[in-house]
Amino acid sequence: MTKKRIDPGPFILPMPVVLVGAMVEGRANFMTAAFVGIVNFQPPIVACGLSPTHHTAKGIEANRVFSLNLPSPEQVAATDYCGIASGAKQDKSEIFELFAGELAAAPMIRSCHLTAECRLVHSVPFQVDTVYFGEILHVHVDDEAMSGGSPDWRRLDPLLFTFPDKGYWRLGAYVAEAWKVGRTFRP
Repeated sequence: MTKKRIDPGPFILPMPVVLVGAMVEGRANFMTAAFVGIVNFQPPIVACGLSPTHHTAKGIEANRVFSLNLPSPEQVAATDYCGIASGAKQDKSEIFELFAGELAAAPMIRSCHLTAECRLVHSVPFQVDTVYFGEILHVHVDDEAMSGGSPDWRRLDPLLFTFPDKGYWRLGAYVAEAWKVGRTFRP
């Protein structure tokens, strides 16, 4: 199989789409982000790559907390809007029904099946984005999105993002059980 070298880019796909929430100047604000990933197991640490010029980033830096809200494909239009409209110019606090957990400055979206409250532990500026590292302190999951005491990804139906086509997707078919299927492999 022939390979073709292409320009570097964010091609570890798909990326989860999240609505990052923060209180900014006393008002809840949300921005769409896809440069998000788990970087540590215990304690659970997530990394979010956001431009520090974004309105939401100002709230993260001021309050040192933020929320992650996983939208479903049914929320794609509102989710995309939150990535297009700047919170500095548009009030995004009334787009969704909100709820608060223990971190009051980390507003969460009730209609997202899974939300998380994060405490900022570190930030690293790069040329375009700043990576905000947050410790996940609390996770909230809808009862109907659970199975056997854990989140059921088929029921959560998370929205995914691909680049450079700038496409939204939903999770595909289950393939195999991790840490088990490899036991049958023989090199």
